[in-house]
Amino acid sequence: MTTDTTTTTATGEAAAGTTPAPPHPAGTPHPPQPGPANDERLRRWRLVLGGDSAESTGCTLTGRDAAMDGALTALYGDGGKQGGRGRNSRTAGLGASAPSVARWLGDIRTYFPSSVVQVMQRDAIDRLGLSALLLEPEMLEAVEADVHLVGTLLSLNKAMPETTKETARAVVRKVVEDLEKRLAARTRATLTGALDRSARIDRPRHHDIDWDRTIRANLKNYLPEHGTVVPERLIGYGRAARSVKKDVILCIDQSGSMAASVVHASVFGAVLASMRTLRTRLVVFDTAVVDLTDQLDDPVDVLFGTQLGGGTDINRALAYCQSRITRPAETVVVLISDLYEGGIRNEMLKRVAAMKASGVQFVTLLALSDEGAPAYDRDHAAALGALGAPAFACTPDLFPEVMAAAVEKRPLPVPDTENHR
Repeated sequence: MTTDTTTTTATGEAAAGTTPAPPHPAGTPHPPQPGPANDERLRRWRLVLGGDSAESTGCTLTGRDAAMDGALTALYGDGGKQGGRGRNSRTAGLGASAPSVARWLGDIRTYFPSSVVQVMQRDAIDRLGLSALLLEPEMLEAVEADVHLVGTLLSLNKAMPETTKETARAVVRKVVEDLEKRLAARTRATLTGALDRSARIDRPRHHDIDWDRTIRANLKNYLPEHGTVVPERLIGYGRAARSVKKDVILCIDQSGSMAASVVHASVFGAVLASMRTLRTRLVVFDTAVVDLTDQLDDPVDVLFGTQLGGGTDINRALAYCQSRITRPAETVVVLISDLYEGGIRNEMLKRVAAMKASGVQFVTLLALSDEGAPAYDRDHAAALGALGAPAFACTPDLFPEVMAAAVEKRPLPVPDTENHR
């Protein structure tokens, strides 16, 4: 059978005008055979490995492929921040000039999709120290705007010259508007429904009856002979009035590792503030506490009011939030932090316990981003979990559901994949 298969393959190759592979010793791997599929594989490996490392592929790049290779070499070669890949790594770099970097940014936007461009930009900032060049307006106009770039710009805010600030605000506003388009409508719809359902009434109209609660409340009236429950008491959903139903306090850690969370939380804060049935307060902190509630009508102003970096004093931030609570049973406090506390740990936990005992719904998010759980203090997370405030990372898409659950005082939709011990 093996002989027949080999003969047939060789015959087919000859018919196609190619040279049959030479006899191959039994028990050793077959070398790659010529053909379109293998040529494409070699091309991809050549792009991945770079020039010096890829000589054994025998693949020469031309045209667009050569330009792509040049863009990759500039970033991932020895010109990077200790960025070589060993003795065979690529050897180019971007240099320190703004024009050459601007050209490189234009090249990668030409050759790669937006998602890849964003990753390469992030790597360029980390590997090549390009943060300073982002202070130049022409550079900002060349970059692909995303949440990570916004975080970098915010960290550079205090060093940014006036000539660059307007361009930087335009970049940040574009990202914020994109996030609002993605998140605002669903957030308002989800929370409006939750607020409606949280206002229970005992004489509802038929279409407002909460059948689950009604059946549970009338189980004592079960008639076995008829197999039914007689609903002597109806429980229904009230329709949320225009008055404020819930108070929400977003308490955001603005240490450098929380940049993406700060961006998303600021957008959500503006969305929540636009709902008349919610009273929303936004507080950011490091070792100091800043209340940015009066800027919530514009999340760009909120973001430029933050100061990424510095230490962390969660206890001080929670003390401030606690002092602003006037209706504990109608208040949701959302702490967004990696929980690396630089303040007084025991006092922090006592404050959380006191708020929960007073009726506050307390939510602990290790991150509010698409990046999953960051590094976080597991001891503090476990201690908060023991108080009934499990700590978990939350994606922007899940956040409306988390808030809806908190508003309705039901279990939070903690992702199954999280380790929130």
